[in-house]
Amino acid sequence: MQETKPHIQQKRARFVVPSRSDSLLRNFTELIGGPLGRRSSPGAISPGFFTVERVLVILTIVAAIVSIMIKGYCRVNGWHTPQQFYATCYSDFPELFSSRGFADGVFPFLDPKSMFEYPVIIGLIAGATARLVPGHGATPDRILGYFDVNATLIAAMWIVVVLATARINRRRPWDAAMVALAPGIVLAGVINWDMWAVAMLAVGMYFFSKDRLVIAGLFIGLGTATKLYPLLVLGAILLLALRSGRLRGFFVTTVSAAVAWLAVNVPIAAINPAGWRYFFDYTRDRPAGYSSLWFAYNLVAERLRLAKLGPDAINALAMDMFLLACVLIAVLALASPRRPRLAQLTFLIVAAFVLSNKVYSPQYVLWLVPFLALARPRWLDFLVWQAAEALHWAATWMYLGQISSGGAAQNNIDMPYYVMAVVLHMAVTAYLMLRVAWDIWDPHLDPLRVQGVDDPHGGLFDGAKDWFRVDLKNPTASVLPWRRVEVNSAEDRSGREPRSGRDTSGTPRDSVNSTQGEGERHG
Repeated sequence: MQETKPHIQQKRARFVVPSRSDSLLRNFTELIGGPLGRRSSPGAISPGFFTVERVLVILTIVAAIVSIMIKGYCRVNGWHTPQQFYATCYSDFPELFSSRGFADGVFPFLDPKSMFEYPVIIGLIAGATARLVPGHGATPDRILGYFDVNATLIAAMWIVVVLATARINRRRPWDAAMVALAPGIVLAGVINWDMWAVAMLAVGMYFFSKDRLVIAGLFIGLGTATKLYPLLVLGAILLLALRSGRLRGFFVTTVSAAVAWLAVNVPIAAINPAGWRYFFDYTRDRPAGYSSLWFAYNLVAERLRLAKLGPDAINALAMDMFLLACVLIAVLALASPRRPRLAQLTFLIVAAFVLSNKVYSPQYVLWLVPFLALARPRWLDFLVWQAAEALHWAATWMYLGQISSGGAAQNNIDMPYYVMAVVLHMAVTAYLMLRVAWDIWDPHLDPLRVQGVDDPHGGLFDGAKDWFRVDLKNPTASVLPWRRVEVNSAEDRSGREPRSGRDTSGTPRDSVNSTQGEGERHG
């Protein structure tokens, strides 16, 4: 007979309350009684049915319904040009369903004659969802059904992204409300299948934060087989592995990601080599896409009768611009007084890729929203950025309506205003990059680290000591592995006491007194 051990009830993590930590939200709470009181204990007691995650799911469902309602004109009248642009209800789903043969039973990659300009998993999703629509041919009812099936699945993926973002940092689950309510996702979420890649990467980031590197790598690899951008997170992991000396984490994650990507791509490449290669050839040879820096330049050059850039020149310039940005980010990561957080570096790298890429579609804003919610959860910056993206979203459809209808400029948005909208969304994104970079250089401005934590998203890097660091002002004082000098990454080399959640031994300070409320510590 075994002795019954007493049940040990684990203490709940106290939440960082948005009405306390964010000045903008604090002002908006006056209508409902003001900010949450200092002596309340959010997260320490059960809230009943309406837990944070359930509220976030409800918010996401409401936002998803609004996103589909925006497409209401096209759902009733069909997706026709130029009306779909003027009604701002364009989506790739109806267009691809008709023009790529999905309505007639063509399955991307598995059909030898199919040529599909997207990565493998998107092709499989596109073909599988077409099989879920009964009937045959590109009838209006089947086109609507295809859109509704994909929009519903995207809403499900949206919920996955929100929950993964909320669970990455248990003390700040409300930051995921940015993802649940992001205007950019509401407006552009059902344009294409990008949300699938966002969800896979979000799940991968969640497992990485829990030190489950193999599973994290598998989801990153699957995300890369859906859209290429999830691969960029490995660059951030590499920089933190160099800074902390924990290189094994990078290699395990990278090998797992490669295995997952190969497991998806190798069979397709063997079955249909030409169809599999078409995505890469199309990406290389296509001209500048709408709303990219290079497309805007070509528009202005054409108006001013200057030389326009061709695909080869744009490929070279875009690659050079991105590599330069990566070098600057690497210098920041290895020379900052304190090791950056994983979400900060990932946001910088992905944002640099978005700004330099020769293609920018309105739905690319989905890539950045979860990273900003983790890197810099400040609602004022977030809403200003989303307003700029919403303006760009509307300007894109108005411009496409003008060029597809051939209407007079006075009845449409003229080219200079469209270019101004493109420049605005790029400028605000660059501003956010600057703010995140400044948070890295001065951790006292970091919204998370002022709350007494190190890197809750970083997994094995959380609380790690410096193994390699370059001191730009005094190279001889740099922390180098061959000097056998251990310096805590949380220490500020200027001699100031760091406002970190860990002492010099790497132990979280929150564990010293877990019953002390956040409001009492920072009230």
